[in-house]
Amino acid sequence: MSLDVSPQLLAEAENGDVREEDFVETVRTSLPYAYGLIAGLVTELRAGSAEFADNQTPPPSERERGQLLRALSSDAIRGSLERHFGVALAFQNCHRVAVFPLQARGGETYTRFTSARSQVLNQSPEFRDC
Repeated sequence: MSLDVSPQLLAEAENGDVREEDFVETVRTSLPYAYGLIAGLVTELRAGSAEFADNQTPPPSERERGQLLRALSSDAIRGSLERHFGVALAFQNCHRVAVFPLQARGGETYTRFTSARSQVLNQSPEFRDC
């Protein structure tokens, strides 16, 4: 299961649209490693002058890796996190998450990071079964 959905959030969904703030809070509490990693990268991006901030450190366990994969493979979760933090997310190799300013999407650096070439160049045997 990806998220620990409260009875209140389930009732909200059954009665119509889900408030994004409620959904993001569910993501934060259900996937704390993924949420915390992205929040930290957003802080790093905003504090520096680099074009993006990224994580190149593998998660401490498969549990955390699973959280990251669930967060970034779900369009709803990923989109909500992007809107919540006001960034564009990019993802490679089971754990390399990058945050870009929204206006970078479609730009040279973002396009290079998300290209097939970059994906191929960032492969290694230890990521084969992640």
